[in-house]
Amino acid sequence: MAKYLAQISYTLEGVKGLLKEGGTKRLEAVEQLTKELGATSAPVQPPGLMSFCSMEALDHLVKGVGGTLEAFYYAFGDCDLIVIMDLPDNASAAALSLAVSAGGASKVKTTVLLTPEEIDQATKKSVSYRPPGQ
Repeated sequence: MAKYLAQISYTLEGVKGLLKEGGTKRLEAVEQLTKELGATSAPVQPPGLMSFCSMEALDHLVKGVGGTLEAFYYAFGDCDLIVIMDLPDNASAAALSLAVSAGGASKVKTTVLLTPEEIDQATKKSVSYRPPGQ
């Protein structure tokens, strides 16, 4: 499994949903979405379903693609949620990002995280590169 960092920013619709219902009320809706995603080959994207997330709801979504949720934090600044998760592959990360983004209440930026050991492996690989203009 690989680690991924998801930085999630709410749209105006998402912030309104968060203010209305709080940060822990989406479990049932997300469970239903996960069941529908698992039952069909095409993503199911009910409008407004992903207005906001709770740790439990996101954990359920991540488990739905065979992953595990490591960390979940609300944040100030450029993003509203920071999530770290272990996922089987890039396709699983993309599926989660697409499902959450399709709800229209948030935007997701996903980053692949590397371990120190993976960086050690990278430093041992030879790459021929010439910077532009040199």
